Amino acid sequence: MFDKLREECGVFGIYTNEISDVTASAYTALYALQHRGQESCGIAVNDRGIINYKRGMGLVNEVFTSEELTRLNHGKIAIGHVRYASAKANNHHNTQPLVVRHIKGNMAIAYNGNLVNAQELKETYENKGAIFQSSNGAEVIAYAITEQRITCGSIEESLEKAMFKLKGAYSVAVMSPTKLIVARDPNGIRPLCIGVLHNDDGEPTGYAAVSESCALSGINAKFLRDVLPGEIVVISKDGIKSINTHCNKKGSLCIFEYIYFARSDSVIEGVSVHEARVRAGELLVDEHPVDADVVIGVPDSALDSALGYSKKSGIPFDLGLVKNRYIGRTFIQPTQEIRDTSVKIKLSAVPSVVSGKRVVVVDDSLVRGTTMRILIKILREAGAKEVHIRLSSPPFLFPCFFGTNITKKASLIANKKTLDQIRAEIGADTLGYLNIKNVEKVAEGANCGFCSGCFSGKYPMDVPEDLPKDKFDSKLSQ
Repeated sequence: MFDKLREECGVFGIYTNEISDVTASAYTALYALQHRGQESCGIAVNDRGIINYKRGMGLVNEVFTSEELTRLNHGKIAIGHVRYASAKANNHHNTQPLVVRHIKGNMAIAYNGNLVNAQELKETYENKGAIFQSSNGAEVIAYAITEQRITCGSIEESLEKAMFKLKGAYSVAVMSPTKLIVARDPNGIRPLCIGVLHNDDGEPTGYAAVSESCALSGINAKFLRDVLPGEIVVISKDGIKSINTHCNKKGSLCIFEYIYFARSDSVIEGVSVHEARVRAGELLVDEHPVDADVVIGVPDSALDSALGYSKKSGIPFDLGLVKNRYIGRTFIQPTQEIRDTSVKIKLSAVPSVVSGKRVVVVDDSLVRGTTMRILIKILREAGAKEVHIRLSSPPFLFPCFFGTNITKKASLIANKKTLDQIRAEIGADTLGYLNIKNVEKVAEGANCGFCSGCFSGKYPMDVPEDLPKDKFDSKLSQ
């Protein structure tokens, strides 16, 4: 709706040594991950081998009433999920966690990412008699695991073997009757970290796994480490152990975690998201300086970069745009007129900050250009004399295959128009993108490599020939 790259979801898992209110911990963690998905959410709780769950369409506080939280009650293990989806896949059948009843034991699964060979695997399992109830990859992963359960001695061994068949991006949390198992794909495209739970006396009481470290403090957990690309982490009554069969790459974390997806207070692969965004703003000054009176950021993710631009340039920083925080979850609007009105409801200018001034507007990205055009109009109506747009990411030229909503070149304004044509279309005085040569400098010092295929067209894995890069439209993503 607001012309942004959309991340597909966030996952959470918790294992405690004693029966406790893991539902409350999952609820709190999902609140902290709400920015990663606002269409649906769910929690599955393991109480002495019995898996109870609640999933629904809507925000965390809409789905989980006090009655639902009481019903789920206590257990030792839980997993949770928040989800963003395309309009076509936005229905209750695709909510997670997915709960599977199997002869070898019950299982719940939640994942973040996209399998590029999901359709191929789905057809293979259907030919063997499988019946799919959803159009998301979690069900494909579940079939891949249960297929191995017939011969494997443990669920972690089943996941280990299943991962040889899975191709794409995924951070996954699996809950069995006695264990919590989490894993990242061998390229580590989506983030996942481990935290240690503590009681009020500081004694360790278990472990949590979460897409972003920002969710740990609210559940009284301390960051332990990131899950390695390809690593399987098994948490049980015996403690924590690691399976490194698929760990043979440095990793290719999605660079957009630092630019937009993650929350500013998260630390991913050893790098503060806030500091990475400030650094992006500083790089933009070197690349695209301008004479101006004030620097403002588009809330919320671009405020850090705007601060960096201000610090490096010496141009004062101010809050020139206000975000309405009481708008419900985003959705696809049916007409352009309604979409334009929605942007005006979502964002408004502060006239006293921008009136009569040359304004630098820092944003994280420009996908289709529709929102920016309206935003610039709002600023000019508020009295801005000049509007200079600076973007803390390079131009989007290629689709993403690994769990976002940018699946076609045709939807990308930078793929169709020159820089000056884009500037004229959105109505800016000047326009400057972060140079692709500098994009990895944003996360300088990270313990991994990066995927920046949406900017360069170079991906960390081959895309099947039957999924042309300019026509790709995943039917089995998150």
